[in-house]
Amino acid sequence: MRKLDYEIIELPKITDPRGNLTVAEQLKNVPFDIKRVYWTYDVPGGESRGGHAHKALYQLVVAMSGSFTVTLDNGEERKTILLNHPWQGLLIKPNTWRTLDDFSSGAVCMVLASELFDEEDYIYEYSDFIEYMKCLK
Repeated sequence: MRKLDYEIIELPKITDPRGNLTVAEQLKNVPFDIKRVYWTYDVPGGESRGGHAHKALYQLVVAMSGSFTVTLDNGEERKTILLNHPWQGLLIKPNTWRTLDDFSSGAVCMVLASELFDEEDYIYEYSDFIEYMKCLK
C-alpha cells in the first residue's frame, strides 16, 4: 500500500501587539522554489474547489483567513485535514488528488506553487487519476 504523502509545515509566527506576522520563504520554510501564488475567496457555501491532481507540482496551501478542509487521496488512502491557522501550511506533493470543502464565511485559501500553470500537469478526472497511479507502481 502506497503511503499518503503530505506534511503540515509550521511557518514562523512573529507575535506583536500591533498584529502578528508570518513569513514564507522559498527553500527555507517552503521546500521548493515559489513560481506562482494564487488564492481563492468568496467561495459560496456548499461549494468545493480543487477536485484534481498534479503530476509534478508541489503546493503549500494556507488558510489565510477562516477555515476549510482539504481531502487528500493517493488512490489507496484518503485523509481530510482542517486548515484554520495562517501560520500553518499543508504541503501537497505530486500524485495526490485534492478537494477543498467546508469553507467558512470569509475564508481565504492561498496556494504557493512550485511551477507556473501548465495544463499538461493536471489530471481532472478521478478515474484517470486512478489509472495514472496504477502506471506508477
